[in-house]
Amino acid sequence: MILDEVEVTSVERVSPSFVRIELSGAGLAECGTSGPLHDQRMKIVFPNAAGALPSFAEMDDSWWETWTQIPEEERGSMRTYTIRDLVGSGAETRLVVDIVVHEPGEHSGPGNDWALRAQPGDRLVILAPRLGHEFGGIEWSPGDATRLLLVGDETAVPAIRGILRDLPADAVGAAFLEVPDAGDIQRDLVSPDGVEVTWLPRGDAPRGASLHAAVIAWLTGTAEPAPQLSDDEVETDLWETPVYSSSGEEVAEATHVPIDDAPYAGLYAWIAGESKVVTGLRRRLVNELGIDRAQVAFMGYWREGVAMRS
Repeated sequence: MILDEVEVTSVERVSPSFVRIELSGAGLAECGTSGPLHDQRMKIVFPNAAGALPSFAEMDDSWWETWTQIPEEERGSMRTYTIRDLVGSGAETRLVVDIVVHEPGEHSGPGNDWALRAQPGDRLVILAPRLGHEFGGIEWSPGDATRLLLVGDETAVPAIRGILRDLPADAVGAAFLEVPDAGDIQRDLVSPDGVEVTWLPRGDAPRGASLHAAVIAWLTGTAEPAPQLSDDEVETDLWETPVYSSSGEEVAEATHVPIDDAPYAGLYAWIAGESKVVTGLRRRLVNELGIDRAQVAFMGYWREGVAMRS
């Protein structure tokens, strides 16, 4: 992995809800994966309140434990993002990341606050994949699926964009992206002709309402309202993939279930965003429609009203 300090080379407010940051640094010359980026995750460490970054110079593979032992007021804040692009090569490699922003408020996090005031010359610490080394952070794994479903809110837009970009030209399916404002629609998004992309500006509607209705209508032919879930019904760190369950559910057998034996044969669904919205979709797809969990990935990227730690 790459654990290194980088510098901001450009900042662009590309829409009401997205700030695009370009980063440079010597360590980025080795950044990358052996295959497509898809939904490749990375981590950013933001400066502490005094504007200082922790030093990772003496940290090894136990960097997480070492970092958490630094007093909280000194170590800064760590958050997870998707790599939008790697551009250039060698010493000129630049890492591009889109950060979702909103006006500062009660639930404003360190990434949001930093991105709103970011400027060239600012410095961050990143944790990113190094070519030739195992890193993880890619959940896109459709196997032999013949039909694809991608679903997400604004926090999942960079990941869905990367997946669509890297799909084979003959891919078939649909992508539904809910964003706060019509100005957040990314008209330059590239996707195969066989994948229908639907943007759903939220406006004043409840979060996830139009997303849930559109997804279920695509699957069943009938739109329906999103379920009203209590906070107790939502797992803050929801992360369910064909090979992992955040709730501890047994998954070893599920990973070997032939996809053609499932009610929605050939389908692979990738769903990410706010945990309550994702939970509602998970219940509908797996518990009620009977889609096998080996065909789905449900990821709670964040939880409304809850400060995420990393």
